[in-house]
Amino acid sequence: MPDASPHRFQAGRTGLIVRIPEAEPAVSAWRERFDPSARAGVPAHVTVVFPFLDGSRVQRHVHRALAEVLGGHHAFDVRFARCERFPGVLYLAPEPGAPLRRLTEAVVERWPEAPPYGGAFTEVIPHLTVADGQDDTVLTEIETALHTKLPFTARVSSVDLMVHDGVKWQLQATFDLLESPRPGRE
Repeated sequence: MPDASPHRFQAGRTGLIVRIPEAEPAVSAWRERFDPSARAGVPAHVTVVFPFLDGSRVQRHVHRALAEVLGGHHAFDVRFARCERFPGVLYLAPEPGAPLRRLTEAVVERWPEAPPYGGAFTEVIPHLTVADGQDDTVLTEIETALHTKLPFTARVSSVDLMVHDGVKWQLQATFDLLESPRPGRE
């Protein structure tokens, strides 16, 4: 999720994320220092849609619809082998990114009033933010250190609905993807 400026982390804000617990050993210390969303309670993740609907709109019928929309997608593995950058941001690039983009597209197709990042970007690039709002010197230091922790693989089997309670981000619900066999398994 984006930076912690007051207009973004408000009570009632929601977002849909894919938790990446496999990333925590590599990124948690960096995220705690340099990613405001980590300090606000968001685990290592790839954003599916932020902001999503206002929390007052997220009722049972929205949960049912999310379960239906997301439950139509198969679980998949992603590999994190490289760092990339946006201006002031260092992130890990998931490969392949297409299944993550499809999750975003499916949610936006159902809720067009909730475009990713409020419609600020024409292309959504799946990413796991490690540092946000930093200069190139800091980003280079982090990137150099991260190379010893890469690559790693993560299983994407669910999407979490997070809600900001005014202080921290809290998990509200988890929506499972269809389990599919992992490559090389019967």
